[in-house]
Amino acid sequence: MPDTSWFVHDRFGLFIHWGIYALPARHEWVKNREMISDEDYQKYFDHFDPDLYDPSTWAQLAKTAGMKYFVVTTKHHDGFCLWDSALTDYKATNTPAGRDLLKPMVEAFRSEGFKVGFYHSVIDWHHPEFPVDGLHPMRENLEFREKARNRDIRKYGEYLHGQTRELLTQFGKIDIMWFDFSYSQRDWGWSRGKGKEDWQSEKLMAMVRELQPHILVNDRLEVGGDFKTPEQYQPAGRLMVDGKPVVWEACQTLNGSWGYHRDNLDWKPVDMLIRMLVDTVSKDGNMLLNVGPNARGEFEPRAIERLKGIGEWMRLHGRSIYGCGASQFTPPPDCRYTQRGNRLYLHLFAWPFRHVHLPDLANRVEYAQLLNDASEINMRVVDPHQEAQNTTMGGLAPNTLTLELPVQKPDVAVPVIELFLKD
Repeated sequence: MPDTSWFVHDRFGLFIHWGIYALPARHEWVKNREMISDEDYQKYFDHFDPDLYDPSTWAQLAKTAGMKYFVVTTKHHDGFCLWDSALTDYKATNTPAGRDLLKPMVEAFRSEGFKVGFYHSVIDWHHPEFPVDGLHPMRENLEFREKARNRDIRKYGEYLHGQTRELLTQFGKIDIMWFDFSYSQRDWGWSRGKGKEDWQSEKLMAMVRELQPHILVNDRLEVGGDFKTPEQYQPAGRLMVDGKPVVWEACQTLNGSWGYHRDNLDWKPVDMLIRMLVDTVSKDGNMLLNVGPNARGEFEPRAIERLKGIGEWMRLHGRSIYGCGASQFTPPPDCRYTQRGNRLYLHLFAWPFRHVHLPDLANRVEYAQLLNDASEINMRVVDPHQEAQNTTMGGLAPNTLTLELPVQKPDVAVPVIELFLKD
């Protein structure tokens, strides 16, 4: 198995969904949702001219946010390719952009110290040999379906494998391969979904491993993978397979869409995004947070605002995230623990009045401080036999450590108390 130690240390990555679907600006699945034909979708290809594209700015924003690796859509389900593939004309070099958009992005992020990941759709609604099924944009066009009934998925498979080989041989060391997605369990009666037999997943995975032996591969080819990928939800706890914890990465959006969506207003506030990151790490997971750049080639102001807000919190609290994972201790209500060695980090999602009580930590902590300014937090252990009377605290469970807090919440999105555990 490849080494996942860097991955579980870094914890926080940037997902980028970018393609010609940024022009309609109403979700990256717009071709599917609105059942747009190739002919009608062509106008987005013909007018794709990201004249303000500066990947170094993207990389700097991601670095400011505290992200350590990135994953970009080399090709999404619509089949459009960001790089100068020799296997298709449906690529950025043939649009008004007139250039390979992937190579400078890889170079820009590498120069900022990022690990590099490629998302690649195994679906392709543009390819002439990709069989029409219940997800295809032309699924309700009976005449089109009849003309396409002899399409050969094996020929498409050669294309899929060939493009994957290009990606893994033309851009240097690639750290993550993020395939998307299999749906063999779907059945529409007149067609079935596609999965490992269609993608020739075992052969594809073997090629990936041969070309880049160190690479981490996700779990969407129906042949396993190096990490699980829950999408658009927060798992209730550590992810387990056959009773054993596994490496996982939650992929999340800033609003309700992966691609640029001008009118989607479901923007998550900064404090929610930070809580999601903390919650993920507290359950031994990574978070891959998405930005959908617009068709001019820029991150929009609402995205930049959130990245900078997360970055300000990470600047002060990054050591409660990097290299941290789940703790054996149970946090009090509205809190999460992360832990790295003898450092236990208490993240307070709600600021309590004057005290917070930590089960099973009495006489186990040598020092406590607020992480944002390294100011001391006083500790005490209340006799469990002491009765509560007026201002005298009592009624606490045995082995409870009580922390004394200021009444005013620190001026940070999520306060963190750093606990130095005794050896």
